[in-house]
Amino acid sequence: MTEAVAHPHADTDWRAVGVLVLGACIIGLSPILVRLAGEQPGGVGSAAAGFWRLAFALPLLALLTRRVSGAIGRPPKVAVWAGVFFALDLGFWHYGIHFTSVTNATVLSNLTPVVVTAFAWIFLKQRPQALFLVAVAAAVGGAWLMAVEKGGGGLVNQPLGDVLSALTALWYALYFLTMNEGRKTNGASRLMFWAGVVGAPLMLVSALLLGETLIPSSPLAWAACLGLGLMHVGGQGSIAWAMGRLPIATASVVVLVQPVVAASLGYALFGEPIGPLQALGAAVTLGGVILAQWSSRRR
Repeated sequence: MTEAVAHPHADTDWRAVGVLVLGACIIGLSPILVRLAGEQPGGVGSAAAGFWRLAFALPLLALLTRRVSGAIGRPPKVAVWAGVFFALDLGFWHYGIHFTSVTNATVLSNLTPVVVTAFAWIFLKQRPQALFLVAVAAAVGGAWLMAVEKGGGGLVNQPLGDVLSALTALWYALYFLTMNEGRKTNGASRLMFWAGVVGAPLMLVSALLLGETLIPSSPLAWAACLGLGLMHVGGQGSIAWAMGRLPIATASVVVLVQPVVAASLGYALFGEPIGPLQALGAAVTLGGVILAQWSSRRR
């Protein structure tokens, strides 16, 4: 797979759409692996899980970068910002879930396509079609239905958790936008490597300041942390590669297949039931994703 750069005026690259969907499906493993890494004896804290995710990914990203580009080179400035935003995304998301309800955390953090679309419209002069806005609303609404069916969960500090979850959408949107800008001149693996170099120490410092357990003490927790690293390379790597060939607003909507995958894996691995509303939400989300891609194609 070559490291293409962005071509914003090209026709839809359906191979890139397929890679993007694959990456989003792989990232759907994240909640499962985070649970295995932390919610058990011998597990680690939320920020610590984010640190191991990036730390285990770095060697693989370095190898990929050398294979494709021949040299890792100096860190692009945009990759530094991407690393900061991604570290903020991971930290705020994990603790947003802890403080507020599952419903609120899921809905607020999935507002990323709204932020990205608004930014592209206002600052990049990429005016979306009315049908695309309907698709965004459908995809986000489907995610909301899935969250409502899943249940509320405990409320430790709802106002704080809601703010953290809403900021998660902002940080992930900024990560998307910086990666999209970086893909115009850099390969995906190189950007992700330097973003990980920046993000891993930030997650480590956060874990230490929060007093989290840093070192896993069970084989399952170690395996889950390693799995997070592999998932990061395969999932976020695929998404970053596809961003070099697709409109940024469309890409941000397509990755909303993640909660659908997470719900399916929760049912398959942990026996978590999928109720009627959650099934309807999954169908609406997937319909919104398909509609967004269809409405964005070159006429």
